[in-house]
Amino acid sequence: MNERTCIITRRKGEADQMLRFVLGPYNRVVPDLKGNLPGRGAWLINSRRLLRKAIISKAFMRSFKQDVCITYDMPDTLDRLLVLASLRSLSLARRGGGVVSGLSKVKKAIYSGKVCMVLHAKEAAADGKRKIAQAIYAAVQQKKQDEIIDALTLFTAEEMGLAFGRNNVIHAAVCRGLAASGFFKRTRKLIAYRDDVMNRYESTVVQEADTE
Repeated sequence: MNERTCIITRRKGEADQMLRFVLGPYNRVVPDLKGNLPGRGAWLINSRRLLRKAIISKAFMRSFKQDVCITYDMPDTLDRLLVLASLRSLSLARRGGGVVSGLSKVKKAIYSGKVCMVLHAKEAAADGKRKIAQAIYAAVQQKKQDEIIDALTLFTAEEMGLAFGRNNVIHAAVCRGLAASGFFKRTRKLIAYRDDVMNRYESTVVQEADTE
């Protein structure tokens, strides 16, 4: 068991389910997403809300037992870092053949029965989302898919385009398999960090997909 204690809730948790922070130059609090930066770490349950609370309550100063420097925009900075980590993993999954993009290709992949997650860009039109939802429903009815696939809206079209090495990507399908395992792990962390009501069920869906 590799448990750490959250500096806000005092609850213990596995290291890979928490956020680690260390002190950098000039006593700046630095997020350590890879968990390999030197120095003593301060651990926080993976939650944007708790990070804001830690900043306001000066919890990092108490944990490190000295004055520290941390900006109030750290929650936004960390969100961007988690997004970039997810997109890098999405790019690797695509290169490994675990992701397809484009409305027609996504629908075809759904009927293949291999899809475990659909990604919609934040700019996706309602009509495109509806067509994919209909394809998912039809695939389940025809027993090509074992269950309804949940769709996540986590990235902008431009961000998704970065993972595909081209301009804006609106729809993508992630398939089961080793190629996408890293993406599932990092996406779980992003969803948990944002920890809003809308994404709690989606986080469960991602976790289940990762175990198949």
